[in-house]
Amino acid sequence: MRPRLKRPVRGLKCSFCESDEKPDYKEIEILKNFIDDRGRIIPRIRSGVCAKHQRRLAQAIKRARYLGLIPFTTQP
Repeated sequence: MRPRLKRPVRGLKCSFCESDEKPDYKEIEILKNFIDDRGRIIPRIRSGVCAKHQRRLAQAIKRARYLGLIPFTTQP
């Protein structure tokens, strides 16, 4: 069995904790920063968001998708 490689820990700060704002489904421009080009939600490790705000961010993205503000996937 191969040994697992450890990823270096990034020193990113949560942007929502620093600015004292919460992720909201109506703020589409902010939510688009946390969605990749294929329409998937970017994980915590890459985005640098804390666990609490990642859960709220995912919920806000899902709400915006349901209401039609953000597409589920990109067009081929």
